[in-house]
Amino acid sequence: MTTDKPEAKSGWLNTLVDYGPLLVFLGVYKFYQPPEDSTFGEIAAVIYGTIAFMVAAVIALLFSKWKFGKVSPMLILSTTLIVGFGALTIWLRDERFIQFKPTAIYLLFGLVLVGGWLRGKALLKILLEAAFEGVSDEGWLKLSRNWGLFFLALAVLNEILRAQMTFESWLWAKFWVFMPLSFLFTFSQIPMLLKHGLDVGQEQEAATKQPPTGE
Repeated sequence: MTTDKPEAKSGWLNTLVDYGPLLVFLGVYKFYQPPEDSTFGEIAAVIYGTIAFMVAAVIALLFSKWKFGKVSPMLILSTTLIVGFGALTIWLRDERFIQFKPTAIYLLFGLVLVGGWLRGKALLKILLEAAFEGVSDEGWLKLSRNWGLFFLALAVLNEILRAQMTFESWLWAKFWVFMPLSFLFTFSQIPMLLKHGLDVGQEQEAATKQPPTGE
């Protein structure tokens, strides 16, 4: 009983680490009112939101290190891309770099996981092994493949929404489309994991575990 509660909490903290910076960006973009003489012009809200996004992403990374004792390679990579694409957004004053960042992350994660699966390597096991004790090697391979394909599908979806939506509508879609899809997909993997050895007592915990998305 004493070990189950911290694990469940850490699952929600991981979600906060993933989506917290995006929430900060959305809040600043929505509510910050830059002065009329702002040097950034009409794109000022995006620029200030991007600055807040970059700072929040670095804070989330440091929090992960402090709270969990380590930082996943995916979180390091996603934070690096957030800072990199954010710097380009500020420099060129073009919000398309912020919109393309998730596509780049999804593509990279998807290609890495699917590439590992094709070579018989379950790369997702490195990140989530402690959360899914008892899962067989075959189960890990399937989970890595499924998440890889899911990430590739998200990359395509992000590009479609980016082309069809206004910037603000696209921002809200990150919460009302991408986040629900991620949780639904996570739940959909539980039956497969149970067939491949997942401890029944860990089923509820598994529902809160997903690879970091770097939103």
